Amino acid sequence: MVERATGVTPTRALAVTAARAAADKKGVATVVLDVGPLLAITDAFVITSGTNDRQVRTIAEEVEAKVKQAGLGVPLRIEGLDDARWVLLDYGDVVVHVFLEEARHYYDLERLWSYANRIDWEDQPPLRRAGAEA
Repeated sequence: MVERATGVTPTRALAVTAARAAADKKGVATVVLDVGPLLAITDAFVITSGTNDRQVRTIAEEVEAKVKQAGLGVPLRIEGLDDARWVLLDYGDVVVHVFLEEARHYYDLERLWSYANRIDWEDQPPLRRAGAEA
């Protein structure tokens, strides 16, 4: 259970934690989109990019580690680690997209989901499940 004092949903906590983890590894132009009202299969997208395949893998690994460390779960599946052009970490309610910069520009998910509200993840307080290690 997410600490209720924050009033933050588990989905928001996971998305913010993932975005921060990406930023910690120098993810480029990290955004969180609230796609729940527009898309029935998930509630939020975290989108970020790296400048090379090694950085893309590192960002994806950091997201996975930080979300797990915060007690917010593990991905249901991970795709794209082999070529690291577009790594997708599917947490069910949150999908994290880690792109190589040119692949991000090509697929342009921000334009595709331009009607989605952006979540201001940088100003959120630190979030973790009750009882999770700090």
